[in-house]
Amino acid sequence: MATNFLVHEKIWFDKFKYDDAERKFYEQMNGPVAGSSRQENGASVILRDIARARENIQKSLAGLEAVLLGLPEALGLAAPGASSGPGASSGPGGDPSELVIRIASLEVENQSLRGVVQDLQQAVSKLEARLSALEKSSPAHRATAPQTQHVSPMRQVEPPARKVATATEDDEDDDIDLFGSDEEGDKEAARLREERLRQYAERKAKKPAPVAKSSILLDVKPWDDETDMAQLEACVRSVQLDGLTWGGSKLMPVGYGIHKLQIQCVVEDDKVGTDLLEEEITKFEEHVQSVDIAAFNKI
Repeated sequence: MATNFLVHEKIWFDKFKYDDAERKFYEQMNGPVAGSSRQENGASVILRDIARARENIQKSLAGLEAVLLGLPEALGLAAPGASSGPGASSGPGGDPSELVIRIASLEVENQSLRGVVQDLQQAVSKLEARLSALEKSSPAHRATAPQTQHVSPMRQVEPPARKVATATEDDEDDDIDLFGSDEEGDKEAARLREERLRQYAERKAKKPAPVAKSSILLDVKPWDDETDMAQLEACVRSVQLDGLTWGGSKLMPVGYGIHKLQIQCVVEDDKVGTDLLEEEITKFEEHVQSVDIAAFNKI
């Protein structure tokens, strides 16, 4: 049964030789390719693995063949025409139990060899598929592949037909409006556009404009060191204008025991100006000598 199995098997043991010859032929035709050296090294490693796997398959098949050839001797079968004398019963096949044991062991070994052969065939097929993929991706294979150019069919240019029209036909063509009149649609679009512009102008008019504000830091100087600074600050804060908001304050030394009042305020530019603010503060002549703007920043 094993012999019949091997007879129907189709294994090409010398395929790697033909692959090497074909690769060398294409290399000679296209010349050496520097960029594909790394891929060729990988292909050579795969070829060696394939050759090693084929050698293992050949060895396994040779061992299986030797086992199958020695099977008749192991079973103690005599050649045809041999005499069956009393010494024939003393051969290795004399004991039926021993023959059964040998046959069982041979069947087990045959099954294991079949599994090994199947595994080797799968490995060889995988390696061949990988090698073919590498050969297809290599630049040498791209160079050998024929390049086909797709030629689009030529367009047939039809000659322009001559138009022969009479005066009456022209008049009929003028009377027929194929695309229709779109005056109503244009009027409706213009009306909608005007309505939206009017609504936008109304919303913009109702929207309050942003108020421009400024942050001012004032230096208010007294007459001398005997001026009551608390009273001076109270006088300054008593100035109340629309768009004026007072902030923090502190006393800064000037010299000879004299201090100046540094006070922060926020004003609306359209309502309160710096000149108006200085004029209102300098009205308190008993306490205020002068007013200076130390810092002015837009908010």
